[in-house]
Amino acid sequence: MLKYLKNILSPPEALIGSIKIPDENNYQRDRKRVQLATCILFVEIAKADSIFAQDERDKIISVMNEKFNLDNESIKELIELSEENAKVDSSIYEYTNLINQNFSNDEKYELLRNLWRLVFVDENMDKYEEQMVKKIGIFINVDYRDIISSKMEIKKELKK
Repeated sequence: MLKYLKNILSPPEALIGSIKIPDENNYQRDRKRVQLATCILFVEIAKADSIFAQDERDKIISVMNEKFNLDNESIKELIELSEENAKVDSSIYEYTNLINQNFSNDEKYELLRNLWRLVFVDENMDKYEEQMVKKIGIFINVDYRDIISSKMEIKKELKK
């Protein structure tokens, strides 16, 4: 499993070496890398308070399905890989870097909104979850005021 994770997240040059792979395969590989990086960020938030509850898992499945149109089985596999990653790697920089390279500003903002939704799924915001979302926001080059604005939007949304 770790070999699979490393292969997906390693730079394309390391994966393909001197073998020419058609663009379609590169596109599919890059898409999977972005999906995994996104899922890893969600799992990192869910585990920030040391409790990865079923409602958090369900929220991740819902968001990943909405964003990437994946079936539940594929998402569960991504979550397993993300959990495995959490055991061996605590740096989120390479994953946020993939987000920076592949998401528009609007997509980054929506990612933040979904991270806040995940934080509030249990109606309790742990300080570690909050710190992690802010850190991710900074790493994906979102203005701090927009990080806070997205948080306030979600708090207001959830009070309805």
